[in-house]
Amino acid sequence: MSFLDILYLSLRNLREAKLRATLTSMGVIVGVAVIVTMVSFGLGLQRNLLSRFKALDLFNEMRVFGKNVFALASPNSNAARRGDNPNDRRGPSFRPDKAPTRILDDAAIAEIARIPGVAYVEPTLMLSAYVRVNGHSQIEFITGASVPNSSSRFMEFAAGKMIVSKDADEAVVTQRFAEEFGFKDPADAIGKTIEFLAAPNETANARKAEEEPPSFFGLPLGQDAAPEAGAGAVVAKTFRIAGVLNSEIKEGAGQGGLRGLLPGADIYIPLPAAHQWSIDHRGPMNQVALALARESGSLDKSETEGYESAVIRVDERVVLTEVRKRLTELGFGSFSIVDQLEQIRTVFLIIDSVLGLLGGISLLVASFGIANTMIMSILERTREIGIMKAIGAEDREVKMIFFFEAAVIGLTGGIIGALAAWGIDGLSNRLAYRFILKPQGASFVDFFSLPPYLWLGAILFALVVSILAALYPAARAARIDPVRALRHD
Repeated sequence: MSFLDILYLSLRNLREAKLRATLTSMGVIVGVAVIVTMVSFGLGLQRNLLSRFKALDLFNEMRVFGKNVFALASPNSNAARRGDNPNDRRGPSFRPDKAPTRILDDAAIAEIARIPGVAYVEPTLMLSAYVRVNGHSQIEFITGASVPNSSSRFMEFAAGKMIVSKDADEAVVTQRFAEEFGFKDPADAIGKTIEFLAAPNETANARKAEEEPPSFFGLPLGQDAAPEAGAGAVVAKTFRIAGVLNSEIKEGAGQGGLRGLLPGADIYIPLPAAHQWSIDHRGPMNQVALALARESGSLDKSETEGYESAVIRVDERVVLTEVRKRLTELGFGSFSIVDQLEQIRTVFLIIDSVLGLLGGISLLVASFGIANTMIMSILERTREIGIMKAIGAEDREVKMIFFFEAAVIGLTGGIIGALAAWGIDGLSNRLAYRFILKPQGASFVDFFSLPPYLWLGAILFALVVSILAALYPAARAARIDPVRALRHD
């Protein structure tokens, strides 16, 4: 028999048992739909996460870490080897790949900037202080920013513009800051004064502590550090608001989040001003750590403790590895979001495998239905098979008829199952947006990803499973004795 003859017989046999073939195909349809839907959900989560990282400009930046003052204060302790900072807000995922052995001072920043492939290096310096604006006062986090600054974080302003120079007494605030401090419109905040508040004697005491060696862990003895009775907070420094960053939720992966690896804050001031404030208004723990570092000899009196970290931007992502290798040779630790990508991919591979396995169980159950259908077909067509073999049909041709029937069931079920999964994905996206995202003010998010290799692979998998399910029935049909089959009622 020719290929077309075998195909014709297979289709004719399926047409004669429409209900049974349809019910068997339903099992394949459900199995394929479950596999495609579950795996597409896992792929969608991975795609959304990576696209958000890209939109937030995290792939072309890394953070470099130097030996901070707390590590210098306790060079032999476990905390020093980890580089722990009691005031560190970077979180556990922002830890360096190795413990730094050098101080990240201005000379080190200049040396790193000369590494091939580095676009710029920006020291990170985060502070907290009481600020007063528009009659409101509260504690805010402040970050020093290099001026001029090419970071993508300072590209979109709701009002105003970037700080004009590194020596300007200007500040950039976020839209959330403007709202919290009573400005109905971001433009209303432009030109207003931000007052940084400090205790009356704090500046004088801090400078005196720098000039005179402390007698006990950096704390002056025989002096009353408390402010005089009745003396309230004083204005230690004023800045003019030059711009308000746009932080509204937008369509797309970024959705208005903070871009880059620069620490997040509501106020950004020029880096020199932030550095001077950190010196003039040291916290008690910082004073103790600095005194211990100088006592132990880890930090010479002529040296500064430098910056704890800095943000490095590379020209191209491909040079990231070489830049990090050079940083390690220089004695610095580093962190890049690329470090997490392999771990993220491994986690999603496990998730996709588990989801695919659950769908595969459904398809496995469907394969038993296919085998059952084929066996029942043998019992009903024993005489027909005997006649075919009596007039010269070979065992191979009999097997091929059953393989073709199973293949048609698998291919049809696979195609319809892939289409059903596409419909389920689309419906689920719209329901999620209508009842979950939209009430919260979030933009539309496609939770599923249906690449061609997924649905084509699912169809092929259904076809292979269906043919494998027909192995035993086809072999059983080929072994039928034509003489006994012709005697069969």
